[in-house]
Amino acid sequence: MRILIGGGTTFLYSLHAFSEKLSECGVECKVVKDRDYIADFPSKELRGLFRTRKKFEKLLYTFKPDAVVIDRMSQFGFEAIKSGIPLFLICRGHYWLQNEWNLKTVYKNWLKGKLVKMRFKVDDQVFQNATAILVHCNYMIDVVKEHYPKQNVHVFPEGLDSSNWYQTKAMKLKHPCVGLVQRASWWGKNREILILKKILGKMPEVNFYWAGGGDVEDRILSELEGFKNFHWLGSLQYPDKVRDFLSEIDIYLFPTRMDTTPLSLREAELMKNPVVATDVGGISEAIIDGVTGFLVEAGNHEQYIEKLKLLLDDKELRKQMGEAGRKFVEEKFNQEASVKGFLDAIRLYVKDK
Repeated sequence: MRILIGGGTTFLYSLHAFSEKLSECGVECKVVKDRDYIADFPSKELRGLFRTRKKFEKLLYTFKPDAVVIDRMSQFGFEAIKSGIPLFLICRGHYWLQNEWNLKTVYKNWLKGKLVKMRFKVDDQVFQNATAILVHCNYMIDVVKEHYPKQNVHVFPEGLDSSNWYQTKAMKLKHPCVGLVQRASWWGKNREILILKKILGKMPEVNFYWAGGGDVEDRILSELEGFKNFHWLGSLQYPDKVRDFLSEIDIYLFPTRMDTTPLSLREAELMKNPVVATDVGGISEAIIDGVTGFLVEAGNHEQYIEKLKLLLDDKELRKQMGEAGRKFVEEKFNQEASVKGFLDAIRLYVKDK
C-alpha cells in the first residue's frame, strides 16, 4: 500500500516519525508539506494556485498513492478528493469552535471574514467527501458526529517515540519553577493562560516559564510581563530545546479552554513531569487524575494554586506522578498502537496490494 501524507510545518516532524513506523509495516509512505504542492484558496495570487496544482497532479502521477492522508484542512485535501483517491482527514482539534472564536477575533475584519468563510466552504466539501475522518481521542467522535452525523469517524492514538524524550542538562532555570509549552494560536483556547494573573501574585517565590508564541502572544504578554516571576522564552526549537526545557522544570502546567490530547502535554509526561491541566475537551484522556497529575476546573485559580502548591511541597509526590506519567504514555500512546489503529481504519476502505 502507498500512502501520501500532506501536512503543515508544525507537525511535519511527527508525521515523518510516524511514516517511518508505517514503512516498517510494509507501507510505502511519502510525507510532504501540503502548501509546497498546492497553494491554499483563497489566495493573494491565483496564478500560484494554478501553478502548484500542476505540481500536485505530477505528485499523484509519479507516486501513485492508494490513499491520501491530510493532517489539517487545506486545498491539498480538496484537490485529493477531486482526484478520486480515498482521502483520510486527521482532525486534530475542535475545528468548528476554533473558527467560531477566530471570526470574533483575528478575522473580525469584514474582508478577512469574507475570505475565511470562502475557505470554510472548501473545508466543508473535504469533511463531507473524505472517505473517513480520523481523530486522536474519543471526545472528538461526538464533536465530528455533531456536524457530520453520516461521516465515518475512527479513533487512533497519536503515538510518541519515548526514546526521543530523555533527560538533559542543557538549560538552567530559576527554581522552584513551573513550565508551559503552548502555542498562542487562537484566543478562545489560549485565554486560560491569563489565569496566571491570579496565580503569579499569590506564588511570588515560584518562577513561571512560558515557551511558545503565535498570533495572540502580544495579548497575553501585555497582561503578564509585569510580574517579576513570569518569564517568556518564545518558541523553542523542536524537539531538542523543548526536551531541554522539560528536563529542567519542576511541574508542567497546561491551562486551556479547549484541546484534545495535546502532544506537548504527553511529551511533558514522558519527561516525568507531573501535570496540572484544565479539565476540558479530551484532556482527561491524556492524564490520569490524581496519578499522573491533576485536572482543574477552567477559570478556577484557587484549584490551580492548590494543586501547584501540593506538588511543589512534596518532592516524592512529584517523582511518583512523573514516573506514572511516563509509564502511562508509553503504554497508551506508543507508536505501535498508533500505527495499528491507523492501519486498521485505513484497511476498512483500502485493500493492501
